[in-house]
Amino acid sequence: MRETWFKRARAGVITAAVLALVFGFAPTLYNNSSLLFMMMTYIVLAQGLNLLYGFTGYLPFGYVGFFGTGAYATALLVMKLHLPIALAIAAGPVASMVVAVVLGPLLRLSGAYFSIANLAASQILFIVIGNPNMQDITGGPYGVKIDQVYNPTASYAAMVMLVVGVTLIATFFRRSRFGQGLKAMADDPVSAEMSAIPVVRMRLLAWLTSAAVAGLAGALYAWNLSVFYPDAVFTLEISVFAIVFALFGGVGTVLGPIIGAGLLYALYNAIGISEPQYFQLIYGVLIVGLVMFLPEGILSLLTRRGINVF
Repeated sequence: MRETWFKRARAGVITAAVLALVFGFAPTLYNNSSLLFMMMTYIVLAQGLNLLYGFTGYLPFGYVGFFGTGAYATALLVMKLHLPIALAIAAGPVASMVVAVVLGPLLRLSGAYFSIANLAASQILFIVIGNPNMQDITGGPYGVKIDQVYNPTASYAAMVMLVVGVTLIATFFRRSRFGQGLKAMADDPVSAEMSAIPVVRMRLLAWLTSAAVAGLAGALYAWNLSVFYPDAVFTLEISVFAIVFALFGGVGTVLGPIIGAGLLYALYNAIGISEPQYFQLIYGVLIVGLVMFLPEGILSLLTRRGINVF
């Protein structure tokens, strides 16, 4: 059984290895490591969102809330408790999962109701952390600073490992009975429950895993940046980018979020920073075209031709 699953997961293992090689050696060929780090961050976020939306059908508009929680948990533990950076980073996904447990009742909602409620929850987190009255605890609107642990080389290497890890997690979701059960629940939760699939437990596990991925990405982002403000890690732009990147490539797959984040973030850096007005136009055209002609992402071009997409 293990050998059979390994054969099924082989494409995912190869993909993870290729990503490790590409991003591991990229700084030797391209000196803008900050851009490479952010590209990896969005690959992780798009893949983390894919674990939830691609396999359960729950679209979290407020996904950035988990990212910001992980970033602030790490920063505050370094600032207030002077914990070693490794322990502070480990606390990032834990804090995000705690928030996910608190927000667990939102999973009783569906469709647009869940998306809007999740968005509202992320904005509540942003308002609380950025509140001037919380300055002594969270830094309020003035942000946080952990330059004493600043290490761009080590944080870059850690993000490479996270990209590899989340790719393997997505592979597990794609190839395992657990992932198949999640998709069955998304298609017909009533029939899935009647088939003895533990709907509530599996849905919660996917929710917690997705939150942990975003929280760990936020923790590594805080380590790499070392100085940031609430509106930098709780901006809705992060959620929008993660959603668009995942949808563009194709959710429910392993390659889709990787391709979507890689292509569109490269486009954003080529056009969006220097010519934002043109980038917004191009992005708008891409989104409209995607919804109208490729609702399952660009990888659906291959599936329509009978090519099995991983």
